[in-house]
Amino acid sequence: MLDLDKNFRPFPQHEPIAFDSFVFPGGEPHIRIAEGFDTSKTVKVSHRIRSFEDFGFLLMAVDALKRMGVRKIELFLPYFPAARQDRLMCTGEALSAKVYTDILNNLDLENVTVFDPHSDVVPALLDRCRVIDNFAFVKETVARINRPLTLVSPDGGALKKIYKLASRLQGHEVVECSKSRDVKTGKLSGFSVYADDLDGQDCLIVDDICDGGGTFIGLAEELKRKNSGKLYLAVSHGIFSKGTEALTDIFDGVFTTDSFRDLDESSKVEQIKIADLNL
Repeated sequence: MLDLDKNFRPFPQHEPIAFDSFVFPGGEPHIRIAEGFDTSKTVKVSHRIRSFEDFGFLLMAVDALKRMGVRKIELFLPYFPAARQDRLMCTGEALSAKVYTDILNNLDLENVTVFDPHSDVVPALLDRCRVIDNFAFVKETVARINRPLTLVSPDGGALKKIYKLASRLQGHEVVECSKSRDVKTGKLSGFSVYADDLDGQDCLIVDDICDGGGTFIGLAEELKRKNSGKLYLAVSHGIFSKGTEALTDIFDGVFTTDSFRDLDESSKVEQIKIADLNL
């Protein structure tokens, strides 16, 4: 197992491969993998991608393994970069998801495993893609909350996932919601909750990514207007580019994994490690 982020070991049962790395003054990432492992065996590589430099480091690592004689390489990407840019909304934009998938496909890997991708587009574009859904994560979240919950779908794109989750978890109603967004500016303009009165039901919003958090704050306010009880948020990939303070002001609990980065936990923020989910 080659874990390129040394703070992230999603499959700790596998023996780690040692390496040294640094970045040249010109900005180029470099890796030197230690010898002493069986290059005839399959090597599984994991990395948390938070920048194009991280992605470049991954490419260097795959090349280094191949030059050491490793023929079979599997890749685990807990968060797939640019997955939200999976369609062209405005002229002049790049189809970013395809840029990343094209590069990975050219590596001719044995397979690429992705945890809770944003949509079906990335798995369709990736050769030999394996998908791990969010069931184990949400199941653990529900267990930690330990109270009756209504599952909330934040928008139409999450409906298919939420009903599949409700079926597997059993005993949870679903509330559908929607939002309006200007595709040119990205600005949110309104939220709708398709329930007349939630009658004090505790609600768990489930989604794949939380970036700035505006979607969930706006939705939480609308749920409160519909007479919700306690509010909880479960997002597989916690980017939290604006921090979590505004979210914890309105949510009774925020749950995420360590797919993107490590967080400082608090009384209202819990990070569930992927290694503990036995994926």
